[in-house]
Amino acid sequence: MSLAPQHNPAQPLLSCQAVNLRRGDKHILRDLNLTLSGGTLTALLGPNGAGKSSLLKCITGELDYGGEIRLFGQPRAQWQANILAHRLGVLPQSSSLNFPFLCKEVVTMGRLPHSEPTARQGEIVSAAMAHCGVEHLANRLYPGLSGGERQRVQFARVLAQIWQAPNALSCPRLLLLDEPTSALDLKYQHQLLTLARALAARDTAVLVVLHDLNLAARYADRLLMLADGRVMADGSPAEVLTPALIQSLYDYPAEVMLHPQSGLPIVS
Repeated sequence: MSLAPQHNPAQPLLSCQAVNLRRGDKHILRDLNLTLSGGTLTALLGPNGAGKSSLLKCITGELDYGGEIRLFGQPRAQWQANILAHRLGVLPQSSSLNFPFLCKEVVTMGRLPHSEPTARQGEIVSAAMAHCGVEHLANRLYPGLSGGERQRVQFARVLAQIWQAPNALSCPRLLLLDEPTSALDLKYQHQLLTLARALAARDTAVLVVLHDLNLAARYADRLLMLADGRVMADGSPAEVLTPALIQSLYDYPAEVMLHPQSGLPIVS
């Protein structure tokens, strides 16, 4: 039996040290440092081409990089893929799945790394779909869904993959979401990010790429602003979302005010 490396609770769930990425002569990431701890939701922001999605692909092992990435206190290379899949969930920008699978079959794919009775697997799949509000799509063919419906089914798949029973002893997890709200209408944008926040509350570190600065301010504990592969700002929404920084990075003369109830910044 393959056992997962033990995680020291004092260590971050994700640590990136001097991560570099190049494509030809172009620097995509430049000496990037980042640590994430459980119980936090961090929004990764920045203009197009800043390196946001590339950073997530380095963390998942899709891209070769320089520097060091450690997951749950251990170098990434020490993790076996099937064991890491119990703790690391990834929702990409889009899915190219075009085979005529039922939606419940797509969500069941999230349980492939696990060994469990079929009945237990079915319970988890049903619960994950209910959490994401897609249980009514269970017997629909996935390719016939709208883009937003596909994204919600895919999020249910990721949720099923790292699922833990509500009364189970919490195990640290890492959730990476790459522009998860891009195909969703307003209701489901907030639903997905509310679910992500609930996961963060259960010893999970959530890293989400967002373009909507107001969604980031509302749901994230911490904002990480990238530009040209570098970290340009790292802090709370109030610290990062300033007119000067937005003007500098987005070339847009934004106005920032505080919400009268929450006190969070609103960008217009």
